[in-house]
Amino acid sequence: MSKYRELLKNPPKLEVKENAREIKIDLVSCMCDNRYRWTIKKNEAGDYKIFTHGFAYNNWQIHHGKDDIEWVADEGNWGEVFRMINSGTSKIEKIKSR
Repeated sequence: MSKYRELLKNPPKLEVKENAREIKIDLVSCMCDNRYRWTIKKNEAGDYKIFTHGFAYNNWQIHHGKDDIEWVADEGNWGEVFRMINSGTSKIEKIKSR
């Protein structure tokens, strides 16, 4: 079974540390289980910003705008952030936060 299919059937429990300033998100694509990493960081104004490390945000075919996800992250609703990210062609494998 592919890792993507495994994550689809049994998603991991994801928790973000309280008041995290940086979150690393490891994604697995439906295309050959390719792996990617996103970073969500707080900027100087205290707002979260998504960085896809050289890949276009549209590559993931997420059903939500990047700014919409950032605004939900600003509210601290991480479960909704992860649900929104998982609506695309990749699934979250694991996260790290600090």
